[in-house]
Amino acid sequence: MTPHILTRSLDRAAATFILIVAALGILIPLSNLLLPQGSMFQVPTYLVALWGKYVCYAILALAIDLIWGYCGILSLGHGAFFALGGYAMGMYLMRQIGSRGVYGNPLLPDFMVFLNYPKLPWYWHGFDMFWFAALMVLVAPGLLAFCFGWLAFRSRVTGVYLSIITQAMTYALLLAFFRNDFGFGGNNGLTDFKDILGFNVQAEGTRCALFLLSCLALIIAFVICRAVVSSKLGKVLIAVRDAESRTRFLGYRVETYKLFVFTLSACMAGVAGALYVPQVGIINPSEFAPGNSIEAVIWVAVGGRGTLIGAALGAVVVNYAKTYFTSGPLAPYWLFMLGAMFILVTLLLPKGIVGTFNSWRDKQRSAAIEADKESAAREDGIGEPNPAE
Repeated sequence: MTPHILTRSLDRAAATFILIVAALGILIPLSNLLLPQGSMFQVPTYLVALWGKYVCYAILALAIDLIWGYCGILSLGHGAFFALGGYAMGMYLMRQIGSRGVYGNPLLPDFMVFLNYPKLPWYWHGFDMFWFAALMVLVAPGLLAFCFGWLAFRSRVTGVYLSIITQAMTYALLLAFFRNDFGFGGNNGLTDFKDILGFNVQAEGTRCALFLLSCLALIIAFVICRAVVSSKLGKVLIAVRDAESRTRFLGYRVETYKLFVFTLSACMAGVAGALYVPQVGIINPSEFAPGNSIEAVIWVAVGGRGTLIGAALGAVVVNYAKTYFTSGPLAPYWLFMLGAMFILVTLLLPKGIVGTFNSWRDKQRSAAIEADKESAAREDGIGEPNPAE
């Protein structure tokens, strides 16, 4: 049953997207590791890490598009789930430093020694094991999303009110993680990572492996999303998006469907955050900033809401533009440019880049089919009926 669902959910565009991501995930690391430095086709290590960050953002965009584009849940707090997954991985990386820290404490991270922590907090136990940290990458954001969604959806909070509540949630977490006594590094967050699974985080091979894993995670997340939206569950989600009251009247438990897809989306965002942290080298409370969640929504809108491929493409395009424009004299004006981009896309391309392209392609196909029908009719000698005299 499962292979049938996955096969049915992958059309030509989806298969092409998967092949492109897989090719990039293999070719870019090989170019970095095998080609000599200075070669025209050699990808520098810093670009491998940079594109790895873009891939993580693409996973986050997929998570948002799943709930917004197909279920109508506009979350302005998905950056919280992204950051929680990042903190779970960051805690594991901090425990791997051991006695190589500045203060040489084999058990406590440097910031705890500096703040005079007498012992390791109970919620840090277990993060010296990778499997436990990987489990928390899913459990922490998934549990928060489940509890939040259970309360919000049962209360039938929808629309702009739900968006405001999600934004308030991530802002509350921002304030909490800023506190030094919260046990997560305060304003500085977690950084100075050394190893992951025994491999040097800064090594070229490790960077390439992380990029490859990020591409693999993007493919898996995309296949899961396609399987969901192409199934009967996806049809119900679209019905909830377009006519929630009517769907509830037909007997569907709307709250259950929304809770499931919201929790799944949060887990995907957590995985994106976990892959993001070792490639960037730091995780701090600024990742909880509501502006980050709003920016992620803009990625989806630019690429094309309700297309999945467009969401991933929008994340890469917008963040590439951000990298390009914030490294020059236009850096102070980037936020204005981002806002102008969102307004222009909303006015001129309301379906986003991919959505607009799909609409144009469908019109071209329809016009070609009509032309073929007319040509076949003329060849058969069938014309328009003569008007009655």
